[in-house]
Amino acid sequence: MIRRIRPSLAIRIFGPFIPAIRQKEASAHLHSEKTAIFAAGTIPERNKMDWFTDLFTQHSAIQAVVVLSLISVFGMMLGKVRFFGISLGVTFVFFIGIAAGHFGLSVDPSMLAFAESFGLVLFVYALGLQVGPGFFSSLRSGGIRLVSLATLIVLTGSALAVGLGYATRVPMSDMAGILCGATTNTPALGAAQQMLSQMQLDSNNATLGCALTYPLGVVGVILGIIAVRKLFARPSDIPQPDAEHKKNIFIVEFKISNPGVVGKSIRDVAAYSHHHFVISRLWRAGQVSIPTSDSTLESGDLVLVITSPDDVQALELLFGERVQKDWNTHDIDWNALDSQLISRSIIVTRPEINGRKLSSLRLRNLYGINISRVHRSGVQLLATPDLTLQLGDSLTVVGEAQAIEGVEKILGNAVKQLDEPNLIPVFIGLLLGLLLGSIPFAVPGISLPVKLGLAGGPIILGILIGTFGPRIHIVTYTTLSANLMLRALGLSLYLACLGLEAGAHFVETIMRPEGMLWIGLGFLLTFVPIVIVAALSLRFFKLDFGQVAGIMCGSMANPMALNYANDSIPGDHPAVAYATVYPVCMFLRVIIIQILIMCFI
Repeated sequence: MIRRIRPSLAIRIFGPFIPAIRQKEASAHLHSEKTAIFAAGTIPERNKMDWFTDLFTQHSAIQAVVVLSLISVFGMMLGKVRFFGISLGVTFVFFIGIAAGHFGLSVDPSMLAFAESFGLVLFVYALGLQVGPGFFSSLRSGGIRLVSLATLIVLTGSALAVGLGYATRVPMSDMAGILCGATTNTPALGAAQQMLSQMQLDSNNATLGCALTYPLGVVGVILGIIAVRKLFARPSDIPQPDAEHKKNIFIVEFKISNPGVVGKSIRDVAAYSHHHFVISRLWRAGQVSIPTSDSTLESGDLVLVITSPDDVQALELLFGERVQKDWNTHDIDWNALDSQLISRSIIVTRPEINGRKLSSLRLRNLYGINISRVHRSGVQLLATPDLTLQLGDSLTVVGEAQAIEGVEKILGNAVKQLDEPNLIPVFIGLLLGLLLGSIPFAVPGISLPVKLGLAGGPIILGILIGTFGPRIHIVTYTTLSANLMLRALGLSLYLACLGLEAGAHFVETIMRPEGMLWIGLGFLLTFVPIVIVAALSLRFFKLDFGQVAGIMCGSMANPMALNYANDSIPGDHPAVAYATVYPVCMFLRVIIIQILIMCFI
């Protein structure tokens, strides 16, 4: 059945080029005849299209670009098609590459290796830059629990892969690819290929194993979410649709009625409370003002406070009485609250501000304004004095119009400057990432050294530069669209090369008895770890189902499953949990896959 179905799909895509490929195979014995014809100055009609044939079959730099572009175009077009509500996205490039390789398209091996390596490096580095700013903050407090449970999924799946390998006598060189496909983790596959090459072992079976198990790796996580919801989740475990109130900041109004804070300055109250908050407006006797740290609080004052959702209850005890008004909706006209104050968003565009702490600018003292919120990469941050500003941050400034104009001159607010690409940090990061990936690390009990490789080195440098770059005044800002472009370009290149490389032997592998065995093993590696850990998370660690679904998707590096979770679960808990655990799990899988190969081969 597979041999009848596959040609019908692939011939539609590559049919126009199959005659060209066959003609190329038959052209060797016609070479002397064509030479004589050209010498005579006549060209037969049937040979006028030889240039078109060579464009797809004659190995060259141009031919490599044409073939990889063709695969990427068809893959991305089909990636937009939904099957039963599920879309594979850019991953479809992988399968179109397999079809192209199966029907005879190929590129020069050295060019294929270069494009594959460059695509992988570009993808993981851009990924590291994106997750870097929130990487270490995700490990604090509640994030530790989420990361620990996601790590348990990674370790459980790795141990299960070893056990199934011994039980079914599948060598670890093959099981490594099965595990990478089951966890939809292409950077880990890149690390596995490098380690196998370093040990002078064939990595083709690892690529084939990934290709066979990848589709069920995507679907398996979605099935796991459905199974956990049906079997283990209670109605109380489903988060309520209050995502708007669960962001990093929360705006609340208090009426000062606690005698303990009456007559004290805001600086003294903040030092006493040990909770982070910003007072953006103060109403007293019908007059509004921008309070400074030296402003004193009086009984009956109304204060508008920006804080985190977890601190609201403690601050209510501190100030006295909470005013029951929702200040977190989108339809509030902040400029209509009073006649003398306005609220404006100002974007940091001056490189001199990059890496400086908010308190060092002394904007409140110089201009009498207040900065209530900071927007960074779609996340709202509390504008505390120790917050390190980055290029591209959007600051919500409250004050008089003339004062805000002065602040605007200091911060820049020249949006066009952000459109200029900052390529120097990108190439510096790639260079340092490759150097880091090439350093051998000795692991006790293992004969060969471990290397972070093309996948591990750049992603770590991306995380470090994205986190600490602004502190040493390295401009790491890229627009979200630019970062997505780098990631999509790198990933599509890598997947096209990977599929093209595996396509030549894909059909014959799936038709062998071990092909179906590999698919079954891959599904077990996907489904079993996430269901076990998800059940533990719900019943013993008391997480809500949204967080559990995010852990399941993030530990498996599965954005397609995350889309399903976001559509079916109220609130933003799946997305927040996914972003928290994804970087750590990505890094762990890159390292663990190399250790498995070295220890069990």
